[in-house]
Amino acid sequence: MEITFILNRQKVRVDVPADITLLSLLRDYLHMTGTKVGCEVGECGACSVLLDGKLVDSCLVLAPQVEGREVITIEGVCAEDGSPSDLQKNFISAGAVQCGYCIPGMVMAGEALLRKTLKPTRSEIREALTGNLCRCTGYQQIVDAIEMTAKQRSQTQSGRDKNV
Repeated sequence: MEITFILNRQKVRVDVPADITLLSLLRDYLHMTGTKVGCEVGECGACSVLLDGKLVDSCLVLAPQVEGREVITIEGVCAEDGSPSDLQKNFISAGAVQCGYCIPGMVMAGEALLRKTLKPTRSEIREALTGNLCRCTGYQQIVDAIEMTAKQRSQTQSGRDKNV
């Protein structure tokens, strides 16, 4: 089955079996290995991606469901020049990266939240992370990193609004 969709701002056309998941499509056919294989039942969040701007577990989405849609993976969350995004840099600064296995999903959850609101509360950040499991960091540093990014983006947005 041929599927055409936007992947990380680039149009992609790929021929795949109709019964594979988006996770398999990304990793096995398109070599986007930043999206991690975890539980494969939608419990851990390691395979989280943005589908039309909404956070989804790619292990629960069949590949044909992305036809004509937009998918953003961890590889697509970056600065204009391809370097790590502000959120990714803040994960590093806050010590939110331990083994790194859950981090792509955590970054995607944080990015999804920050695209919805520039001023989330710590409670809202924790709520946004509920679909993602981490065994190493204890979550505090992850919440700190997302909060730092929210403050920075909010300040940047305020500066832009004053210049308009």
